[in-house]
Amino acid sequence: MSLSAAGCIIEPVTSELDPAEMGTRESYALLNSIIVPRPIAWVSTISAAGVANLAPHSFFTISSVDPPVVQFTSVGHKDSLRNVRETGEFVVHIVTRELAELCNATSTDFPAELGEYEALELATVPSHAVAPPRLAAANVALECRSVGEHDFGGSVVSFGQVVWIGVDESLLAGDGQVDIRALQPVSRLGRDEWGEVGEVFTLRREPYQEWKERR
Repeated sequence: MSLSAAGCIIEPVTSELDPAEMGTRESYALLNSIIVPRPIAWVSTISAAGVANLAPHSFFTISSVDPPVVQFTSVGHKDSLRNVRETGEFVVHIVTRELAELCNATSTDFPAELGEYEALELATVPSHAVAPPRLAAANVALECRSVGEHDFGGSVVSFGQVVWIGVDESLLAGDGQVDIRALQPVSRLGRDEWGEVGEVFTLRREPYQEWKERR
């Protein structure tokens, strides 16, 4: 054990792994257990034939602020990706603790002609600006139009510009932002593990001039 220049404890590295020498499944599982927690995009799409689909994707984040763009990754060419390619639209719902079991149920590999909404008898409401429906039980929905993708072969990152945001007013704090304690989002971890929000703490970003004067 040693200290870095910043005074942080550095533990000795005990494993060195080359992803190129690991199997895809092994490297995928290892990365899933390292890069945690991961927010979940519960993606609603509709096919060209009119079949509505709802599926979770745990490789999800913000891509751009201006314009507002989010992204999710389809590991393999799944129904969500095919539908976005066909119709150019999708809706992202945020998965809360009370909806976690239902979200997990939508990860079942239903056939393409049988959508999750139909199979699980899920209530929907119309979206404001796009064709795919919203899940009625979800209290946050980001309506998106496709603005492209990046295909890595085995996985495809799909980008969507957010054109409408629906948020339950009970989740909003006085500053107009969502209160994470009220939202209670869940995340994906490694293996079959999921996570809830634990301790929430605040760290203010210090401007350089303040940092300089303080020292």
